Amino acid sequence: MTGTIINVLTIIIGSILGIFLGAKLPERIRNTVLSILGLFTMALGFQMFLKTDNSLIVLMALLIGALLGEWWRIEDKFENLGKNLQKSFSSSLKNQDLSRFVEGFLTASILFCVGPMAILGSIQDGLSGDYSLLATKAIMDGFAAMAFSASLGIGVAFSSLPILVFQGGLSLLAFQVQNLITPTMVNEMSATGGVILVGIAISNILTIRRIRTANLLPALFLAPLIVGLLSRFTF
Repeated sequence: MTGTIINVLTIIIGSILGIFLGAKLPERIRNTVLSILGLFTMALGFQMFLKTDNSLIVLMALLIGALLGEWWRIEDKFENLGKNLQKSFSSSLKNQDLSRFVEGFLTASILFCVGPMAILGSIQDGLSGDYSLLATKAIMDGFAAMAFSASLGIGVAFSSLPILVFQGGLSLLAFQVQNLITPTMVNEMSATGGVILVGIAISNILTIRRIRTANLLPALFLAPLIVGLLSRFTF
């Protein structure tokens, strides 16, 4: 839960700063900060991957997970969910201030909650107490909140509430099942998440190449499953 609390606080602080500062922060500074965060995220992903004891397990989890993700069209469903929520609320609200508030709340909530980093970071926090990934996400969300609140207002700050419920719930769930998961399973899940994290850095932060990272999410759950299956057949 520590990482989620940090995430919530940075969003609130970023939103308040965005309202007061507006668009005064130069674009070159924003781009430089994003580049640093992208490089750091990539380095963190490599560090997580080095925890693997068997890289073939990571590869198998990613390949099978990617096939399942593409089959289930996870990323498309995430994107459609966000678009449908925004359309349904904006079309039903006539009051301009209320509509702006809801748009800010929904846009930020979807951006901050729906993504591999939120899911991976929450699971990692719950299983091992390592909230470094959520802390990284918190910094990025803080800067994003600053930018969004400058145009969409205080509604962005209230997106911290669904984040507290969503990420906190995932962390608590992971904490409850940690006794069922061996250290090897955690290592392979972290290593798999590290590869996904590198993909996020390349695709979403540095925008070098488009990667449908949300479709890789099933790999996180496949990695410990493969470890469990292999342990049953290894004598």
